[in-house]
Amino acid sequence: MEDFKKFISQYKGAIIGIIIAIVILATKLYALIIGVLLILAGAIIGNYVQQNKDEVKTKLKKFIDRM
Repeated sequence: MEDFKKFISQYKGAIIGIIIAIVILATKLYALIIGVLLILAGAIIGNYVQQNKDEVKTKLKKFIDRM
């Protein structure tokens, strides 16, 4: 019993993560989470491009020239 308590206390975070992952998969919330992540990634990329227009333009031109 003492070993079980030690195991639980040592891997408490992993156990909680597994339970949360099971709940997400069971309720199909992963589609919503992936959608939100894609929206956030698009916003971050758009903001970066807007803030660094000249740098992005030169990098894109170099990339297209290599093709």
